[in-house]
Amino acid sequence: MRIVPVLLTVSVLSGCVGGDFNRPLGAEVDAGDFGNATMNNMLVQNGELSPTQALGQRFAAEVPTTVTFAFNSAQLDGAARAVLDRQADWIRQFPELRFSVYGHTDLVGSDAYNQALGKRRAEAVVAYLSSRGVSRSRLESLVSFGETRPVIPTPNPEERNRRTVTEVSGFVEGDGRLLNGKYAAVVFREYVQSATRPHGETGSPAAIGGAGPVAAPAP
Repeated sequence: MRIVPVLLTVSVLSGCVGGDFNRPLGAEVDAGDFGNATMNNMLVQNGELSPTQALGQRFAAEVPTTVTFAFNSAQLDGAARAVLDRQADWIRQFPELRFSVYGHTDLVGSDAYNQALGKRRAEAVVAYLSSRGVSRSRLESLVSFGETRPVIPTPNPEERNRRTVTEVSGFVEGDGRLLNGKYAAVVFREYVQSATRPHGETGSPAAIGGAGPVAAPAP
């Protein structure tokens, strides 16, 4: 008669020794980036990662940074405008930041012509982002790399080389150091958002600040 309880105990314990028994609490909701926000904030505070670099990495992780163009053209097609709409949505949420748009071309044509074409492409992107509610004072299209930085090194026409790339370039005021309060303001806003996120909302926290993009007044 005493064998049954012993067998039950052994059975229960054997079921607990499996893979889930030693998992830490909360592991079931960890998407693999748990602790990244704290780690990145510590790197910023220690001077090992600049605020501009940290927020630039987040921008590149959350929205497409590149749009491409037709051959010998600076016109934005529907696919490019869709990407820029996403960029504008992200940029409007961070009025502290400035952005640069870099123009590129493929290797067809002269250096001088491609420098000018890359500049026109960057200017077209800045104009579109501005039309979507981003202040021109926060956007720069000063740099054209022309044909000097191809994605695919080929002398032939190549769409992936005919592109612009949008990047975080700094803060609107000051030099972007932690003490000027700009990066701290972004992080604080992110943690407030994560604390007030509606129950049941899904999605993993972003690497910078601990939450996804947050709403802020358009500049």
